[in-house]
Amino acid sequence: MALFNTPSSSLLQTQNFFTSPKKISPFLINVSCSKSPSQPTSSPSPVDDNRENEEPKRRLSQQSSWEAKDSEGKDYLYRLGKEADNMNIAVGARAGVVDSLFAGNFLGKDSDIVFDYRQKVTRSFEYLQGDYYIAPLFLDKVVCHIVKNYLAHRLNVKVPLILGIWGGKGQGKSFQTELIFQTLGVEPVIMSAGELESERAGEPGRLIRERYRTASQVVQNQGKMSCLMINDLDAGLGRFGNTQMTVNNQIVVGTLMNLSDNPTRVSIGQDWRESDITNRVPIIVTGNDFSTIYAPLIRDGRMEKFYWQPNREDIVNIVHRMYEKDGISRDEVVSIVNKFPNQALDFYGALRSRTYDRSISKWVDDIGGIENLGKQLLRRKKDEKLPEFTPPEQTMEALLESGHSLIREQRLIMETKLSKEYMKNVDD
Repeated sequence: MALFNTPSSSLLQTQNFFTSPKKISPFLINVSCSKSPSQPTSSPSPVDDNRENEEPKRRLSQQSSWEAKDSEGKDYLYRLGKEADNMNIAVGARAGVVDSLFAGNFLGKDSDIVFDYRQKVTRSFEYLQGDYYIAPLFLDKVVCHIVKNYLAHRLNVKVPLILGIWGGKGQGKSFQTELIFQTLGVEPVIMSAGELESERAGEPGRLIRERYRTASQVVQNQGKMSCLMINDLDAGLGRFGNTQMTVNNQIVVGTLMNLSDNPTRVSIGQDWRESDITNRVPIIVTGNDFSTIYAPLIRDGRMEKFYWQPNREDIVNIVHRMYEKDGISRDEVVSIVNKFPNQALDFYGALRSRTYDRSISKWVDDIGGIENLGKQLLRRKKDEKLPEFTPPEQTMEALLESGHSLIREQRLIMETKLSKEYMKNVDD
């Protein structure tokens, strides 16, 4: 061995190493293990033979992804970062995806640090308290569309992904849909027309795809039905007169068309991978006039259209359920509907709300008047309670008076057009 071929001075230093408790010096090791250039090459040491016969290093886990390499020699983290635009949001610390050392028990087996954030996008409708009436025709159409999309892979027919509910203003399109979601236990992702435009090109289209994938993750991770709902679609995408079509309008239309054609392959900018299959979830949109929307988007096969105009029986049943807790009988509701015909459903809700005005004015006086209003509402002490508010007693006389007041306001808006007075050079 090389140890016994060293000069005497080096051998002495080596003996001192074994007998002295002092810390070893790297220089002494280099000297004691060095060979003279004039000496012949020695045979391989037993230590080198043991290293050659040594077993490969044992992996930390049979399911560990950190040590896995692809055909190009790239590890899991490199591939994951290339496939997902945000590694933390796309994966988190989920068991079976990352090493168990990092997914530990103190955060839970499936600890996804951002899933609570994604959950906030969904709506649970806990604020809908009370017994409301759902029109049977409306219920059948929405339920049928949801079920058909969840069974699309088993049906030998082309199922439209989008249900377009359109009709007059204030007819309860969004509210009836939310009541159905609450009844079915659906947790939808809801968007508005205000999110269909942005100062950055492509942002609304990407947002739609992200919201769609979020609804798909609710189905996959929580086992609950979900869908994407866009309110007032024509307000964001419709063409009215000389309105300008922007790049974002075109991208949003193209995004919805692509989702209708490929509902299980949705990209938000990451590289495609075979395992990235999105669960198909239905899309429901509402609007007033779909004739203003790009025609290929609303064609049959992509969008199933449903015109909602409640009949007299639906209006009476909805309004009676609204006034039932106030002690208003069905016959009285019928007389109110007859007194104010051709009104939208929201008119009867505003009518009931108008009856609260006098009671609220009296309550303001009870808490000290308008001078102390801000102090009482916002800057009161934690243990200090506001005076109890007593709702007004609903009577036919009060409801009819409120109804006539609302009708007068409607006529004033239509008849008194101050724009003509201020801009006389503008034609009708």
